[in-house]
This record gives sequence, C-alpha cells and structure tokens, in this order.
Amino acid sequence: MGEPGGPADERVYELQNGSMSRRTPGAFWILALAGSVLLTWETAAQSRRPASRIGQETAVARHLRDGEEFSLPLAALVDHGRILFSANWTAQDGGGRPLAKGTGEALSDRARPLEGTRAFNRISGPDANSCQGCHNAPFGITGGKGDVVTNTFDAAERFDFATFDRTDKRSTVGAVDEQGRPVSLQTVGGERSTPSLFGAGYVEMLARQITADLQRTRDAMQPGQTRPLLSKSISFGTLARRADGAWDVSRVEGLPRASVVTPRPGDKPSLVLRPWNHAGTAVSLREVTNTQFNLHHGMQSSERFGAGVDADRDGVADELTRADITAVSAFEATLPVPGRVIPNDPDVEKAVSIGERLFAEIRCSACHIPSLPLDHKGWIYSEPGPYNPPRNLRRGTVRVLDVDLTSALLPPPRLTPSIADRDVVQVPAYSDFKRHDLGDAGGPFLTARLWGIANAPPYFHHGLFTTMRQAVLAHGGEALEQREAFRQLSAPDQDALIEFLKTLQVLPPGTKDLVVDEHYKARSQP
Repeated sequence: MGEPGGPADERVYELQNGSMSRRTPGAFWILALAGSVLLTWETAAQSRRPASRIGQETAVARHLRDGEEFSLPLAALVDHGRILFSANWTAQDGGGRPLAKGTGEALSDRARPLEGTRAFNRISGPDANSCQGCHNAPFGITGGKGDVVTNTFDAAERFDFATFDRTDKRSTVGAVDEQGRPVSLQTVGGERSTPSLFGAGYVEMLARQITADLQRTRDAMQPGQTRPLLSKSISFGTLARRADGAWDVSRVEGLPRASVVTPRPGDKPSLVLRPWNHAGTAVSLREVTNTQFNLHHGMQSSERFGAGVDADRDGVADELTRADITAVSAFEATLPVPGRVIPNDPDVEKAVSIGERLFAEIRCSACHIPSLPLDHKGWIYSEPGPYNPPRNLRRGTVRVLDVDLTSALLPPPRLTPSIADRDVVQVPAYSDFKRHDLGDAGGPFLTARLWGIANAPPYFHHGLFTTMRQAVLAHGGEALEQREAFRQLSAPDQDALIEFLKTLQVLPPGTKDLVVDEHYKARSQP
C-alpha cells in the first residue's frame, strides 16, 4: 500500500513545456525550462547576492531561504541540490567543525579544537571537501559510487581526532574507546565503501511502502495475537502481542534494533525500514544528508543543530538551511536509475541467459529479489518523509513537497508504469531490503542492491574486493548455502552467472533506455 498522505497543501511539481539540456561533463542531465522561469530564478538569486564577492572564498553564492523550496521550479530546486552536493566547502561557508565530533556531540577534549592542521582526519573526519569528491563513479557522475580510496570508517566519528597514540588514555579523544581499550586502524570503526545513490528515490519509496505494510499489521493486532509480518511477498518474521499487551519482537527478522526495541514492553515497535547505509541504520535520504554533511564536511544544518545555533563554534550558524537540505534530498532522489548493458554477441547473450537462470536456481534471488512492485502511485517522492527520526524535518511541522519520479522531464533513464498495469512501477533493485548475517563480524548488513553493480567497483560493504566473483565467494552466514551452490557449479556455469551480473550497470548520462547494447543503443533482452 502507499505511504500515509500528507497535508492538504502538498504539491506535485509538473513541469510544462520543458526541454532537456546537458550541463558540464560528468554532471547529470538537468531540466531547462522554456521561457523565463529559470531566468526569473537566476535574476532573483543575483538580486540577493552580496553587492561584491571580491575576496570571498565561499563554495556557493547563496543558500535558499526556508520556504523558498516551494516557489522554485523543480529544475532550479534540483540544480541547487546538485550545486550543494558538488560544492567544495570552505571555512567561510562554515566547513569544518572545530569543537564538534562527527556525531554532532561536543569534543571530548575541547582544549584541542579541530582546526589548522587538525581540521581534517581521514579516519574520524572531517574527511572530504565535497559529497562529489567520493560519490563520482562511474563516468565521473555526481551521486555515484566511490573508489576504495573514499572508504570511510563507520563509528570512528565518535572520536575527536583519531591518532592511535597509545600514550593518550582519554576516552574517545584519539586512541582509547569507551571501555578504555586502545584502538587500531582495524578496530576504530568498520571500513565502509562509498554507496551509489542512483535510483535512490525509488528505493526510499519502496522502503516507505514496506514500513506502512508492517505497521498496518501491527496496528491491527489485539492482545494475545501473533501475526506474520509480510510486505511485497517478503517475510520479516512474526510479531506477537502477549495477553497483557506487551509486544514480543523476538521473531522479527531483517530489521535493525532501533526499529524493534522500545523503552517499555507496552510501547509499539516502530518497524520502520531503514534502507540507507550498509547496515541499514538510516531511515531517509534526508537523515543521511543531515548526518553526512556534518560528519564529512563539518557543514551543520539548522534543522539538525537549531536555527541560529553555532554548535561547532566555527563562527557560522545556519550553515545549511532547511530548504538547502530539501534541495539536496530532491537531487539525490531524482538521480537516474541503473539499467542493463547486453552486448550484441550471441555467445555473450547465451551466457547471460544461462547466468540469469542460475541466479534464480541457486537461490541468489531469495535475497537479491530481481524486482519489487511500487504500487498505488508510490513513485510520488515527498519531503519530508513520514518516518523521519527526531532532529530531522518531520511531517506535520511544514508543508510537504512532492516530486513525480516517473516524469519524463527528469534525467533519464526513468522507471515508469507498464502499459498492462498503470498502477505499478517495477523497481529492479535486486534486494529484499532486509538485514542479514553474512558471517562477517561487523554485520548484519542490508542485502546489497545489485542494480548498477558491474561498473562501479569495489565490492562488498568494505569495498575491499575488486571482482564480483570475490564478493560472491565471501558470502557466509545466512548466505552460506548459496555460496556453496555457486562453488558446486561447473566453471562455465560460474562464468555465465558472473556474465549476467556484468550486465547490471549504471548507464552513461543521457541514456534513455534501460536495456542497451555495448554501444548504449536500445535493445531487447535475450
């Protein structure tokens, strides 16, 4: 079912008389409106700029005022988000966080601010000038995956400034954890690869629909009942409610602890799906955006840290407005979707067909579900979303901005309803949106979305594998059966399965069709 509706003044942006135009190399296709509407936006922007920018060293000329996101054409809003995503932030913008950790909390040692030669730290952050600095693969496209050099260290942000200096015994300053144990590069945090954001809007809307289904089951339960948690034919285990009204979540599967554990036994578990980060810990693009801007760049949003508050004590408050975060989230949500590249070669076509069949036969598809239905017009992406946690913009406090992800005026390729069923968009993300134990000490992890995987290495949550074959053979835990089934395949069959995976690619900017040949010309599936 679709996600809960918003206030009556929600708006779906429809762009009339639009045309497509290419921007700078490596940038994604943006919308250019005919006539004067973008000219009006540019003129208005110029009128609000300082009289002179001589001597200024800021990454962006201006920020949006809160509420301005509703008056801009969608093209201008998304392009502003792209500009912020690509900006190389400076101290004059508010970049850096002298007295704040990557978690947003105050430094443990406030006598040693993160400034000067301590302004950047590759382990604990800040560790990047821009989002695009890491999210740029393949083709240099803004919003993509990243090389292994862009790996981050999950949970290392709880340290002020990672040093591994064994003489420093202070907790979470640089070398010792909360229990007084010295940390190393291998234990300071889990190494994580930079994820791709292509198709992100469809992913988030699927997660919202699944959450709505699980909550609907929960809300219909009476004391003493047990119910299966099902959505889109995916099982999330069972939920029980004891006779005294307390909830039993011991048999719920695939959801993070934050979505099932409650302060009191009688409180409803939220059952909110969290489709972002490798371990499935973030609810929405907006939550991720607020978090990562602070962690990686020291750019603090007013909705996360408070209007007029200079939480990191760098002399700049309101470094990113609420409207700025909406713009970045809209940019991320409207990125093109990955497709398939199948060469016009009979031998390759045969191998791809065999590999796709084997992918199902050895049950890789049990978790990497090839396609999930987004129904009831769930492709209308909205900001803010209905399940945002505290310290992020939430429904009921502001107007809701809606964007039709299927619009032909957004950068291609797009997913659209089929002629046979105009109420459903099939999303070929190759995931069940659940967390699984793969036998790795850092797990469990979300089932990786395989669309776009082939031309955006490195692989696995840590990004330490250079081939997809290595990633397949690294599966353990709940996927041990599938790994061993792959091992038992003949060498030609193993090669065929890999050849199928090689077709799942991010397509060059401007590609209109979802299935193309080696020259990126439209073709049918073999």
